[in-house]
Amino acid sequence: MAKNYNEPMHTAEHILNQTMVRMFNKGRSFSAHLERKKSKCDYHFDRNLSDIEITEIEEKVNNIIKMDLDITEEIIDFAEAEQKYNLQKLPNDVTEKVRIIKVGDYDACPCIGQHVSNTSEIGRFKIISTSFENDILRLRFKLEETN
Repeated sequence: MAKNYNEPMHTAEHILNQTMVRMFNKGRSFSAHLERKKSKCDYHFDRNLSDIEITEIEEKVNNIIKMDLDITEEIIDFAEAEQKYNLQKLPNDVTEKVRIIKVGDYDACPCIGQHVSNTSEIGRFKIISTSFENDILRLRFKLEETN
């Protein structure tokens, strides 16, 4: 059963997660709350982000969005997925085949949610605020329409 997230926001979350992995090598978010107006992702981290880092994350995410990358899916065997991906966020009933969502060549991860078909449908990514408490970094973000 697919999660009923806002498709542009959910796809932006995938791009944000890959950007965080590439910039800080601390893993994808372990918790997310995605809504049309604003969303949040929580990461295991060791500090809050600087203003420069926030700007850099926004720029990197928006540069990927501007690349008009296709969002595709691939179905692979569970055993192969276990070797390549973290499957902790998948429902327990996913045991034979795993759906991998790909954002161009930028990101690939297991997912049961709905996504846009191309990054051009996402809009502009903007971090609203960050906070750090108990080794958890929380990023709050929204999507703005582009002209």
